[in-house]
Amino acid sequence: MTAHAELARHRKTPLPTTATPTTAAAVTTHIDRPRPGDGPQLWRLARDSRTLDLNSAYSYLLWCRDFAGTSAVARNSSGRAVGFVSGYLRPDSPGTLLIWQIAVDASVRGLGIAGALLDGLSARVAAEQGLSSLETTISPDNRASQRLFASYAARHGATLTREVLFTAEEFPNDGHAPEVLHRIGPLHF
Repeated sequence: MTAHAELARHRKTPLPTTATPTTAAAVTTHIDRPRPGDGPQLWRLARDSRTLDLNSAYSYLLWCRDFAGTSAVARNSSGRAVGFVSGYLRPDSPGTLLIWQIAVDASVRGLGIAGALLDGLSARVAAEQGLSSLETTISPDNRASQRLFASYAARHGATLTREVLFTAEEFPNDGHAPEVLHRIGPLHF
């Protein structure tokens, strides 16, 4: 599938839903670029995740303006943000997309939104700017993110390598876990 077709599939096709009593209505979601007005919603999603390092509300406004091309937001049928992924192309490695944060609203977790966000964003970046690898850092206790990125690597037939990028001692505040770099590549779109 071409990058444009993959992106179109994620932008126009509702994401999978499950038929459980807790999902009374189908969740219709589409993925697109964030806008500055999405900043407060993304800040809330990050805060409510309880796993992400929360940045200032101002930083999410700026991110939605300055890094919209390398970020994505999932919206429900009413246009409300129910998930986001923020990233940037590494200046010293332009074909490498570093994923900064990814979060999905608790009400729609388990429906494939995080995977669709990663797939849609990487297809868009590949089509617009070229993409050969994806990187992210994950703390050792964040099993959900580890599974998400391992699944992404498997879907794309890419190798996943891991190494400690920053040790706990490198952080100025006590109690910060080490950050393990997950590198996925090569990617082919």
